[in-house]
Amino acid sequence: MLSAVLILSGLAVLFGAILGYAAIRFKVEGDPMIEKIDAILPQTQCGQCGFPGCRPYATAIAGGNADINRCPPGGEATIIALANLLDREIKPLDPENGEIKPKMVALIDEQRCIGCTLCIQACPVDAIIGAAKQMHTVIAEECTGCDLCRPPCPADCIAMVPVKQDIRTWKWPSPDMPKKIDPPKKAAVNAL
Repeated sequence: MLSAVLILSGLAVLFGAILGYAAIRFKVEGDPMIEKIDAILPQTQCGQCGFPGCRPYATAIAGGNADINRCPPGGEATIIALANLLDREIKPLDPENGEIKPKMVALIDEQRCIGCTLCIQACPVDAIIGAAKQMHTVIAEECTGCDLCRPPCPADCIAMVPVKQDIRTWKWPSPDMPKKIDPPKKAAVNAL
C-alpha cells in the first residue's frame, strides 16, 4: 500500500514537472496591441459592433479587419482614444452600429415577469438572476446596458432606463479647452 502511494506521488511530481516545463518552454505570447485596444473598449459585450464581444472586436481592429468607429456604448471618447492609440483618423460613429446613448441599465418589472429565463440566457455578463418560473431581477452594478435581454423577453417586462447619477456614478465633466492667450505686447511691458 505504501509503495503504491509513493509510486503515484512520484509520478504526480514527475508529470507536474514536465507540464511546468512545457508551459514555460511553449508559452504563447499574446499581441500587446490587442490588449491595449481591449482595455479601451467599454466591455459591454453587447455585439453592436458586429462581433460577439469586445475582445473579438479588438482582435479585428488590431488585424485591420474592422474600423474603430463601430462601438456605440464607447461613444466618441472610445473612438478618439482608439484613433490616438492606432494613429488613425477620428471618424464619427458608424450609424449602422447604432447611436450614442447615455449609460443605461436594464430594469425588470417583476410583477409581469413570467420566469422564462430567456433574458438570463441572453445576458452576456450574467447581470440577471432568477430561476425558471420565478421572477428575475437585474444586478444594476453588473449590467452594462447592452440591451440584449429585451428582444427575447416574451412578456415585454424589461425596460432600459438611464443610470441615475449618484456619488458612485457621477464623473467630473471634462474641462473646456483653454483659449489661446496672446502674449503681452512689448509696448505694454515697457509701460510698466
